[in-house]
Amino acid sequence: MTLTYVLSGFAVGVLVGLTGVGGGSLMTPLLTLLFGVSPSVAVGTDLAFASVTKVAGTLTHKMRSTVEWRVVRLLCIGALPAALLATLFLKQFGALNKEIGLIIRYSIAGSVLLTVIALLFKARMVNWLNAHPEKQLQGFKLDLATVIAGATLGTLVTISSIGAGAIGATILVMLYPRMPAAHIAGTDIAYAVPLTAIAAIGHWWLGSINWELLGTLLIGSVPGITIGSLAARAVPEKLLRGILATTLTAVAAKLVL
Repeated sequence: MTLTYVLSGFAVGVLVGLTGVGGGSLMTPLLTLLFGVSPSVAVGTDLAFASVTKVAGTLTHKMRSTVEWRVVRLLCIGALPAALLATLFLKQFGALNKEIGLIIRYSIAGSVLLTVIALLFKARMVNWLNAHPEKQLQGFKLDLATVIAGATLGTLVTISSIGAGAIGATILVMLYPRMPAAHIAGTDIAYAVPLTAIAAIGHWWLGSINWELLGTLLIGSVPGITIGSLAARAVPEKLLRGILATTLTAVAAKLVL
């Protein structure tokens, strides 16, 4: 089973490197459906997994000056308190009980579907915003929308471990359509570090992290992400995203049914 976990971490790492989609959209459903890990433990373990892997990505983007730190601060103002409140909610109602596990399972399914929408329609959203510059937010309204987006993502990530990748990047593109793609990626990764760390600490407090499982996943994912990133330019992005969207839709349906 340990080898299976390592190989799974490697496979998810390759897909994340190839597509840029957050590992939570892939890892959490994989743990829940394929290995029978309870939804709450799958979420907690994946959050710890994400908090470790995103640190390296943030350092890389920082060295390349592709992080918009003001936007990171605004997102964190909303996301971090929301993560704490979501953790307290899980503590109050019992993160490991059957009913909350079912809610988490449906939350994972909903988050996966949001990821699919982000994958399929991000380009159309950007094109529409570029064609209608008068619809783009400015000044205080933009700052407030960024904080609200952070709060929404903070809640979503804490409950389902999904949202800080494709969904977060899509929201940033919609709010900041003129921001370069590399800066979108860097900013999305940077704000996710404190968010996933706080959410992971909360799940540690709740007792919903499997540390042995986390270690085996990391052993496979680190080389997987490296290989996927190196191979990304050789594989047509449109094809990959289509396959991934189809797979994730099937996963969401399986989680609900």
